[in-house]
Order: sequence, then C-alpha cells, then structure tokens
Amino acid sequence: MDKIRTRAEVSLESTWNLQDLFATDEAWEKEIRSLPEAATAIIEAFQGRLGEGPEQLLGCLDAREALQERIGKAAAYARLKQSEDSTNPVNLENAAIAGDIVSGLSSSLSFISSEISDLPDGTMERYIRELPALEPYARSLELLLKEKKHRLSAETEKVLASLGEFMDSPYRIYLRGKLADMTFDPVTDGEDNERPLSWSFYENNYEMSADTELRRSAYTTFGAKLNEYKNTFAEAYGAEVKKQVVLSRLRGYEDVTEMLLHPQQVSKEMYNNVLDIIQAELAPHMRRLAALKKRELGLDKLMFCDLKAPLDPEFSPAISYEEACELIQEALAVLGPEYSEIVSRAFSERWVDYADNAGKSTGAFCSSIYGAHSYILVSWANNMRGAFTLAHEVGHAGHFMLAGRYQRITNTRPSLYFIEAPSTMNEMLLADHLLKRSDNPRMKRWVISQLLNTYYHNYVTHLLEGELQRRVYARAMKDEPVTAKLLSQLKGEVLSEFWGPDLIVDEAARLTWMRQPHYYMGLYPYTYAAGLTASTAAAQQIREQGQPAVDRWLEALKAGGSLSPQELMKLAGVDMTSPDPIRTAVAYVGSLVDELERLYS
Repeated sequence: MDKIRTRAEVSLESTWNLQDLFATDEAWEKEIRSLPEAATAIIEAFQGRLGEGPEQLLGCLDAREALQERIGKAAAYARLKQSEDSTNPVNLENAAIAGDIVSGLSSSLSFISSEISDLPDGTMERYIRELPALEPYARSLELLLKEKKHRLSAETEKVLASLGEFMDSPYRIYLRGKLADMTFDPVTDGEDNERPLSWSFYENNYEMSADTELRRSAYTTFGAKLNEYKNTFAEAYGAEVKKQVVLSRLRGYEDVTEMLLHPQQVSKEMYNNVLDIIQAELAPHMRRLAALKKRELGLDKLMFCDLKAPLDPEFSPAISYEEACELIQEALAVLGPEYSEIVSRAFSERWVDYADNAGKSTGAFCSSIYGAHSYILVSWANNMRGAFTLAHEVGHAGHFMLAGRYQRITNTRPSLYFIEAPSTMNEMLLADHLLKRSDNPRMKRWVISQLLNTYYHNYVTHLLEGELQRRVYARAMKDEPVTAKLLSQLKGEVLSEFWGPDLIVDEAARLTWMRQPHYYMGLYPYTYAAGLTASTAAAQQIREQGQPAVDRWLEALKAGGSLSPQELMKLAGVDMTSPDPIRTAVAYVGSLVDELERLYS
C-alpha cells in the first residue's frame, strides 16, 4: 500500500522556498515582534492630526503603506508554514502568534480610517487638489468614504479590529478538524489492493479515478468520515454565518449580501445574474455530459462520485510536474515576454510547493506578497487536471506580480469579482495550446474533457457553493439556526435541482458542504463563475484579434485594484454589467458538450 508521507520525507525541490521571505524562523520572529513598535511610531506621529492638512494625511498613509508591506511578508510566512504542514505544532504556534500581533496592529491603526471618515464633507477632495502626491490614494479614500454611513464609532471600530483573530476562529477550527485531526481508513481498488486515503488523495486522485470500484469505495469511506465530524463543522460554519449577520445589522446594511458585496463593488443584480442564469441555462448541458459519461463508462447508476470520472479511461496521458511546467510556459507565451518571465521564475525559483504530505492544505492556492513574490500550493498527482490547476494558480501569480510592479500596495488588489478572471484565462490558453498541438480526434475529445473540467470546477462546484451560501444567508437573516441537518438538506436540494432525477444524491453528496473552505471567505464562491465568464469572452477575443486583445488583457492585469471590477473587465473588452457574456459563455459550454457527443457517437 502507498504511504502518506510526512513533510520531512518529501523532496526539497518539491517544496517552496520560504527563505525568500525570511532566512530562518528566528529572523521571522524578530521581525514580527518589531512591528508593534513601528505601529506605535505611526500613532505617536499622526493620531488626532489627520485633519490638520494634506501633508499630515500623506505622511500617515505613506507610513502605513510601508508597515503594511512588512506585515504582509511576516503574516504570509506564518500562514504558508501552517499551510505546508498543520501537524507541526511549531507552525501552529507561530501562526497563532502572527494572528495575535496582526489583530493588535489592525486595532492600533484603526484610528486612520476613523479619522478620515470623520473629516467634513469635501475635505478629502480639497486635500487631493492641494497636494497631488495624494492622488495614488484617491481611489482607496473614495471607497472608504463610501462606507462612512456603515462605520461605527472610532472606539467600536478599534475593538472590532482587536477581535480579528477571534473573528477568524470559525475558519481555523474548520482547518484544524480537516487537516490536523481527521484521518481515514484505507480503501480498496478494483484489483482488491488497499490504498491510503486522505483529503489530498481523494480530491487529487480517487475522485477522478477510472477505477469505478476505487472511486466509489473512496467516496463511501470519505463520506462516512465526514459524517462523524458534521456537527462540529456545522457549528463552525454556523458561527461564521452568525458573525456576518450580526456585523451586517450593526453596520446598518439591508442584509448580509449587501454587506459582503459592498467591498466587491458589485450590485445584487450582477451577483444574482451569475447565480440564476448559469444554474438555469447550464444545467441541461451538464446533464447531457453526465448522461454521456454514464453511457460510455457503462455505469449501472449515476452517483455524485461519478461526475468527475474520465470519459475515456484508457486515454489519460500522465504528465510529470516538470513536463507540466514546460507545457504551461509554451501555452502562456502568447501573453508576451514580461508575463513569460514571471512564469519562468515561478517554476525555476521554487515558488511552487507541489509535494503531497500529511497536514498540507488541500486544494490549491496562490499567495502573492507585495515586495516579494507569489507562492503557489498544489499537490501533484501526475495528471493533466493538475496541469490546469497549476496554470490557474500561475494566473494569479502573473496577475499580482504585474499589479505589484505597476501599482503601489494600496492599489494592488482588485475586487473579488475580477480576481478569478486571470486564473481561468490561463486554463483557456492551455486548452487552446493543447488543441493546436494535435489533430487526433481522440486527443481532441480528451482536451475538450479537460476544458469541461474547468467549467465544471467553476460553473458547477463553486457556483453551487454560491447558491448554498445564498440560501443559508437568507435563512440566517430570519434568525434560523444553521445546523448540520439544515446544511445537508439545502445542499441536497441544490444538487438535485441542478442535476435532475438521474443523479443519486445520497448522504455523502449532501455532506459535500463540508469540503470547501470558501464558505469562510465571504461571497467568494460565485466569483469563480464571474471570472470564468470574463476570461471566456477575453480568450475568444485573443483567438480572433490576436495582439490587440492580448495588450488589453495585460493592461487590465497591470491595473490591479486601481479600477472597479466593471472598469477592469471593460478594459479587457468585456461588459459584465450585461447578462449577455454569461449567456454566451454558457452557450460555449453547450457547444463543447455538443462536440463531445459527436466525437463519441
């Protein structure tokens, strides 16, 4: 039986190089413990003085920016250490230290936003006119002033900021249970061999296995273990939901949705368009795809765990990490030399942690640190789905590295509504590259299947997470308790409504609300579909127009958070204020399913 390795047993080259941030844990600890002193210097120099004139405000904002860069590096180091191995007690201790200090810093510096909000109307505009050096801060200041009616007293804001570590505890409890405490019994494959089971093994291997016995055995065992933890996980998520409900009421928002969409700069209409249109118009196409899989694989029934099974089990080219890096660099060369240089550095300078070890965070993410570089976490399983995931995360890295070069830290991060467009664009470009490399019909249908996996991940998995969120928050606003029973009931309803009567929605399927961390990240899940919609349209423009479309796309990436999400997407040539791009993207998915049906007929 294969073994789940410890962090000490994985190869160095498969891990990221956190020494680019701090050479040692001791250097990190020295830096993070020095940050409160730097915050005190800002307080002593500027607290109570921001109304004295534009020079005072500029000095304060510049000092805060410099400190934010230091905080970002120190906090990222602790967070990434915990992500690589949450079974290591030192990593957990250091993450807790970082969380406490960062919460204290947030509380200490909360006076800045409070004093700015309290300035008389028109003062900020006058300051910027009198001192043009404030112009880079104009957008962030404008957004802050738009929150004015929802801000509480300075003392209350300070208290809330000091509770930041406590307020994040539901997510940490979820992660501890998932990564540090939960262990699984081995499972049996189609040849009666025992195989180890973990979150990573299940999500990166078994869920997409061509071995139906292994896939279903792992699904059953995985679901049984989830069932043991369902009440604990529900309590954690219920606390997160209650927190957001209470905050929305304290701040005078109509509901949680309005509060969580406010920082995204997105209207409820845009939010609901993504959820409503895709669910209604995509469901028939995905049901056809599921039926095709059931027929081609000769399945006796269609279970939730069969939805990711490969359509052509005997044609699934393995790919090593090194081969995937080379393939991705080839595919993204269309984005030009500056972007390609970032991609090359990511692979050659160990920005990527692709080891698979106990205690490592599941899924994949990219953490981009201003003034340093991005770090990418994946778990490599030698399959092409992993290559698409890696290209996706490199899309985040390329985006934030460019934004960091052309924007100051205040204007680096865009709205969540745009944030998944650069990542999914890279998946589009990788699929295009693979299709160009071969005219073999079998290869073509395999590549189309990979591309449909991208739409499944973003238009189905994450979108249905978003729909579950919408239903949970609607109930919570009526003060209904969030329990395991309710979450499983709602998840089952969402799955049944989308997939129809042919899919067996059993208890393991209903428990899939336990698998994703995105529920603890605000209204994040639906933004995957919003981003993919934009990248689908922009990728089509690149195919049709070539360099002019590439140039527009790169300008949108370089703009970072200096523009609203609607402005960023329009800069890239996509109007997301209209439902048309959503319908066009869904129709494109339908055309891919049409082509697969033709190729398998």
